[in-house]
Amino acid sequence: MHLGIDVGGTKIETLVLAADGREVFRERIASPHGDYGQTLDAIAGLRDRAEAACGALASIGVGTPGSVIPETGLMKNCNSTWLNGRPLPQDLADRLDNPVAVANDADCFVLSEATDGAGAGAGTVFGVILGTGVGGGIVVNGALLAGPNGIAGEWGHNPMPALAGAPEAVRDRLAALPARRCYCGRQDCVETWLSGPGLATTARAFGCEVADARALVALAEDAGAAQALLARSALELHQWQLAAALAIVINVLDPDVIVLGGGLSQVRMLYDVLPRCWDRFVFSDRVRTRIEPARFGDASGVRGAAWLGQRAVD
Repeated sequence: MHLGIDVGGTKIETLVLAADGREVFRERIASPHGDYGQTLDAIAGLRDRAEAACGALASIGVGTPGSVIPETGLMKNCNSTWLNGRPLPQDLADRLDNPVAVANDADCFVLSEATDGAGAGAGTVFGVILGTGVGGGIVVNGALLAGPNGIAGEWGHNPMPALAGAPEAVRDRLAALPARRCYCGRQDCVETWLSGPGLATTARAFGCEVADARALVALAEDAGAAQALLARSALELHQWQLAAALAIVINVLDPDVIVLGGGLSQVRMLYDVLPRCWDRFVFSDRVRTRIEPARFGDASGVRGAAWLGQRAVD
């Protein structure tokens, strides 16, 4: 039995996988926001309940909203900022009295989808999370890439590329919008535009009275709504920006499959529109990269954490 733990800003989820990939236990609780000690307590409690339900655990893997500094073992780049600067891997190993494999949540997501999800059997899989933030991870021939800085796949904090090649009307819409400051301290990161909050910000700048990206999509699909045209304009800009940002990934990595996760991955039109858009930006006669929704949806992160732990002990 392999335990996966997904530590997020709003929830902590656990999942136990059998060796054949069957889910045998799952629990989700609210995150103790802002409190590192209570976060450790919550994870320990989840582990105890999983073990009581399933018996002895062969491995533990943990997905986090940041990454581990290789030289120090401290966390960095977490939007759950109370984890930053903390020795989370060692503290968990001590608290759980067990070795713990730790990776970024986007890395866990792509590991799940490359193992037995939408990217299973592909040589190179790029996993994308489009949610409250924007993340990514890379699996090549079944192996998760981390890199010397522990940031492989972190495309969300690249600068948003220019839209040369997009229709003039789309470029004009973008030119009318102000630059955006990212929490990382830089300006116009991909995340500031392509995340759910980023899309909602664009829509409100266009005059749409929407609370979030989900409401925007619903508005765009309501042909009778007074602001439907504005909503569709915001979505169209987002689609071209997403196509341009993913085209850079394709030009550098040339993946077999791109798998989308996060709330915006549920926008079905993306899977038809993106391949038509990114042709304008990719340096190839034809783009053979497939784009697919995550097979396991929002469970992929915690499933990937379980697979991460399993591979660490094999």
